[in-house]
Amino acid sequence: MSTATPTSPAAAEPDTAPEPWSPDDDWTDETLALLRALRAPHRRNRAKSVGFALYCVLLGLVVWGGVPSLGLFLQASMGADYTGHGGDLLAAMPAGITAIGLTTFLLLLRDGLWRGPVVPPRAAMDWLLTHPVRPRPVLRPWFWLSCAVAAFPGLVAAVGGMVALGLTVRTGLPAALGWCLLGGLGVPLLATCAALVVERSDRAAHWVRRLTPYLTALVLALTAQTVLTVAGHPVPWLERIELWSGPWGWAALAALAPTPAAVPGGWVAAALLVLSTAAALVAADRTAATVPLARLRERARTAAGVLAALRTVELRSARLAVNSANGSTRQFRLRLPAPRRPWLVVPWRDTLALLRSPARLGRAVALAVPAPFCAVLAHGAQGLLSWLATAVALVFGYLAVAQLLEPARIETDDVRRASWSPYPFAGLMLRHAVVPTVAALLLGLACAAALAAAGAGAVAWLAPAAAPALVAAGMVNACRGVVRKDLLFSPAQGAGGGTGPLVFAAWYAAGPAVGIAVLTPLFSSALRAGTGPAVARAALMAAVVAVLLLRWARARAARMATARVGEGAA
Repeated sequence: MSTATPTSPAAAEPDTAPEPWSPDDDWTDETLALLRALRAPHRRNRAKSVGFALYCVLLGLVVWGGVPSLGLFLQASMGADYTGHGGDLLAAMPAGITAIGLTTFLLLLRDGLWRGPVVPPRAAMDWLLTHPVRPRPVLRPWFWLSCAVAAFPGLVAAVGGMVALGLTVRTGLPAALGWCLLGGLGVPLLATCAALVVERSDRAAHWVRRLTPYLTALVLALTAQTVLTVAGHPVPWLERIELWSGPWGWAALAALAPTPAAVPGGWVAAALLVLSTAAALVAADRTAATVPLARLRERARTAAGVLAALRTVELRSARLAVNSANGSTRQFRLRLPAPRRPWLVVPWRDTLALLRSPARLGRAVALAVPAPFCAVLAHGAQGLLSWLATAVALVFGYLAVAQLLEPARIETDDVRRASWSPYPFAGLMLRHAVVPTVAALLLGLACAAALAAAGAGAVAWLAPAAAPALVAAGMVNACRGVVRKDLLFSPAQGAGGGTGPLVFAAWYAAGPAVGIAVLTPLFSSALRAGTGPAVARAALMAAVVAVLLLRWARARAARMATARVGEGAA
């Protein structure tokens, strides 16, 4: 075999294309055999690490899922009756499973925008594939690894569906597992194959970006439909359309097949799922090696950067890297009249920044939608369940208003950016809270209007009442400063870190943790009471919490500025 190597593009003349590789230049088998021999110790160590991780995952599933499920089945065999929940479960399955399937497609397609199912390590891209080596033997295993990783949650979901149907509907466990596996495995595998198309094609990636807001809205609509159906307001004709709308609906048809609520066409849906999944896997296996190498190299570097940021607990850096790679940082050209008063400059800049990033506004609206539904559940519940539903509603509210705080977070990424401002840094950060508070109040008023239209009464006004406190909690987080990695590893906490991760998590999410913890009992009590005085007391206490959190944010911002001055002096 010839030992000649192909001319690299860097060494070639500007007007001379590199010579194509010939069969005599193919060193694939020899190179891979040599790498297998050299990397054998590393592969053994990595196999041990992966095996230990799988053991921990399986142990957690058995302890937190398998043992309680076995206990429930034992109680059912001794006379316990769980079929009272069967009607609600069957009512929720058509729209609910469709929403879950569509969410799976959306998440994996979005993953294909910046990473994709075929992303080998940087070493393979920067060194191995620049030599006369066929891409297919290198890239194909990574595609099948992505398929296995995507299929594992589907397998767990199928087992959970089997347990739920066996307990509440008394469906045979083998039949329930078999029918649930069709959707649990078929949907993620089909979505992985679709993500490969997005990874290969710029046109497909463009359409995924354009359709993401509409698909997100559709998922939210399906979630709302699920809640309404369980509440006794089904729309049968709409459910039929959803069940036949695509693989996400076929999974619901298959899951319903062994139950008393089976819809005609379950076997057809099963056949469609099996055939489409098999055809997609075969086609994807053939095209996995056709992804342009330049694109793979760029994605491998992005994935390595995100992984490095996660390992150093730089979560914001990881999120910014992903957004930059998948095109989420697009800015729309928009102008607003310049303010004539100096004190309006900061609100003007923040308003312009948010209007130029409509995706953030869309995410804020999308995340705010579940909050009223959770509040309705808290209104009709008692005790711990009411507290839990209230806390979840506040979490969704915080996540919604957090989307509006990006201008403040950008300011705190580097304190030097505030050198343009005549205000002290702490005062500047308080001014950055004005526009998010106004926007959050408008969002809360929209939620209140929807709740009032549904007959919620005075409790509807809790939505805008919570807005200032949630914005203040977000400002506390925005002003936390440099990541305190020292909290993860402290000698006083013993070997392995001890409670270090919990201490770090408490520091990292201090603002929302404190705000939600204080607001939950107040709002839960007001929701259960449903009277005007109770709502007024909760709103007043929320205002006090907002003031205290803003003072905390101001103190944090002042410490950030002081630390920066100290570094400059040093």
